[in-house]
Amino acid sequence: MRIAVLTALVAVLLAAPCAAETLTYVDLVNRLTDLEGLSVLPAPGETCAQASSYDRASRYDETTGKYVGWDANGDNGGIVRTEGDKQVFADLEGPGCIWRTWSAMPKEGHVRIYLDGAVEPAVDLPFAGYFDLKNAPFVYPGLVHDASSGKNCYVPIPYQKSCKITADAGWGAYYQFTYSTYPKGTVVPTFTRDLGPDETAALEKANRFLTKSLGVDPKRRANVTTLAPVVSLAPGEKTTIAEINGPNAITCLRAEINDKAYPWETLRSVELRIFWDGENEPSVCAPLGDFFGTGPGLSQYRSLPMGVTDADAYCYWYMPFGKQAVVELANEGSAPFSTRFFVSYAPLDKPIDQLGRFHAKWHRDAFLPAEKERWIDWPILVTEGRGRFCGVMLEVWNPKGGWWGEGDEKWFVDGEKFPSTIGTGSEDYFGYAWCNPHLFQNAYHNQTRNDNSNNAGHVSVNRWQITDNIPFARSFEGCIEKYYSNDRPTLYAAMAYWYLAPGGRDPYGSVAVRDRLNWYVTPEVKKAPGRFEGESMKVFSKTGGNAEPQMLNDQWSGDSHLWWTGAKPGDILTLALPVAKGGRYEVLMHFTKAIDYGIIQLRLDGAPLGEPIDFFNDGVIPFGPTSFGVFDLTVGEHKLSAEVVGANEKAIKSYMFGLDYVQLTQGKQT
Repeated sequence: MRIAVLTALVAVLLAAPCAAETLTYVDLVNRLTDLEGLSVLPAPGETCAQASSYDRASRYDETTGKYVGWDANGDNGGIVRTEGDKQVFADLEGPGCIWRTWSAMPKEGHVRIYLDGAVEPAVDLPFAGYFDLKNAPFVYPGLVHDASSGKNCYVPIPYQKSCKITADAGWGAYYQFTYSTYPKGTVVPTFTRDLGPDETAALEKANRFLTKSLGVDPKRRANVTTLAPVVSLAPGEKTTIAEINGPNAITCLRAEINDKAYPWETLRSVELRIFWDGENEPSVCAPLGDFFGTGPGLSQYRSLPMGVTDADAYCYWYMPFGKQAVVELANEGSAPFSTRFFVSYAPLDKPIDQLGRFHAKWHRDAFLPAEKERWIDWPILVTEGRGRFCGVMLEVWNPKGGWWGEGDEKWFVDGEKFPSTIGTGSEDYFGYAWCNPHLFQNAYHNQTRNDNSNNAGHVSVNRWQITDNIPFARSFEGCIEKYYSNDRPTLYAAMAYWYLAPGGRDPYGSVAVRDRLNWYVTPEVKKAPGRFEGESMKVFSKTGGNAEPQMLNDQWSGDSHLWWTGAKPGDILTLALPVAKGGRYEVLMHFTKAIDYGIIQLRLDGAPLGEPIDFFNDGVIPFGPTSFGVFDLTVGEHKLSAEVVGANEKAIKSYMFGLDYVQLTQGKQT
């Protein structure tokens, strides 16, 4: 009887709500570098969502159970409502905290944040002022920075009861505010820009770490044990690196490998596996190179939880376990592999029953949605149970180039039909903008590889959701939209990172080594003989803008064209048109039309080729071939010029021009 009563009492205590938590601003700032806190299983009522300018044409129709406009892409115009001449970006209930503010083009129109019902805003700045490092406390480069055209601010903005965000006209283009909501009864401070000395010191400390100490464990521990075996694996061999009894937590994994040590095929063929507490299938199962957040192969970068240096690759995800941790390496490739592998562990700081187990899995095209109207959703992670989604490395194979990532991220939490997070573009989720190919590295997001200025070849990006992790109580389905089909080809692979309570469902197994390696097929590019490909023509001169190749698809000769951008009315681009044998030639050209293309006057050796041509179209299409007549052409280089003379009234005024090819056909008669 006593045992039964005691068991019932324990069950009641476990089911009872936790005592309300009080968080100071310093507590919130400390979460910017707290990797250990991610393992704490979420309390009932803890959520994370996003307010963004996504296209409101995307919706779930409860009547039909269908998704409508699910690929809608006008992601700059979405707002909650208008109030007079103000746009309302968000209207949130507290207690909560904004963790991340992002924009692709913040301008001078003011964005105001009203907290806890106050008449006066807690923040009233031009939207650009959130990101320009001129307005305290948004002045710390570890928290406020540009990343390849994307503007990011990670300064916490907490509120107790409510948060309302409004904007004036002229605020800019695209917005995202990622925010946590805490269980009722949680006490948080109301943000003010006039921070006290302790709060300012906490921000300064976080900034120093995030700018100067990446690659170091953010929690200095005195009681760490490190194992450092040298591992040598022949093809087909596997070995156990460490067997550690619990309760403990792995605090660091480090491998002496770098971008020059092994080809990517070897790093993709060696698999890291970690088993928690006697489980039959590993919770961590990933190609060794990809596990460290970049792939294929290793590209150097430093971030808060992971990175690659010129000497090794490191991981500081916190990995608690109750009874035992087993760490294995398996060489499933055809070449030998060796490294010194470091495993550090330490005693737990919290009871094990409060902590989730770390999971990390690599996959391709797993668990695609069954609903036909959701063809665009590519799942990063599908899991069940209680835990936290903490980030992803996305690898893109894009051999034809062009922008691969118009798609938004969509996080469905605990069975949501409409996602509580829906974004504005793939690059926006990763913290950059405008498909900028330049590499960048930061504590929370990185573009570690991009093979080409036109995003052609391999692209690797990652984002770590540390303060803005996504808690879930029953399930999580995280997708990113994939606009291009595998047949193009544009192919994705992902490393997903998350925490899951014991007993949760992790459906991902090991991917066969042949499927990890043999999917980078470069498509054959077809070019017709006798054509001068626009992307290959020599530029004689230009008075403005940039002229460069842009990959398109097989509707264009060579799957690409010459793309002139950044010009304005009056600018002239002049190309060399070589003639190897003098004679009479018909001149034909093939072009591109799109919504942001201009009206162009073409000339050959200074003489107009007919009237100006309007290259506007609501969508990108090939146009032509168009004949411009027959000409007597001498041997040598002739000058083909394009002058911007305006734009269609319906066009976005970017005045672009695309030349696919020029074809000279000899012997034509007038």
